[in-house]
Amino acid sequence: APPASASSPAPAAASVVPSPKHASDTPREAGLVEITSPLLGIFYRAPKPGEPPFIEVGQKVDTETVIGIVEVMKLMNSVAAGVTGEVVEILGINGELVEHGEVLMLVRPEA
Repeated sequence: APPASASSPAPAAASVVPSPKHASDTPREAGLVEITSPLLGIFYRAPKPGEPPFIEVGQKVDTETVIGIVEVMKLMNSVAAGVTGEVVEILGINGELVEHGEVLMLVRPEA
């Protein structure tokens, strides 16, 4: 009996933990605009290692503001905000793989 009870809670616990990859798993304020990755690749928040990030929470962005880079096969692809407003949350993790369409940042658009 002890081995069965020790193994049964693990799958249940694993299924309850929300994955950070899916923005829909966490409640957030209404009306926020998602900035998503245009490509599958490695997301970088700064232009080079050791340099400050392009954007921090609380900063204003406009449609042309570069918010990060997605590296695909050694090519660096700038990601523009595509929206005007204030960054309220950064979900993309520096140096981590992001999928096409994955949410990188949330912006409160200007009215």
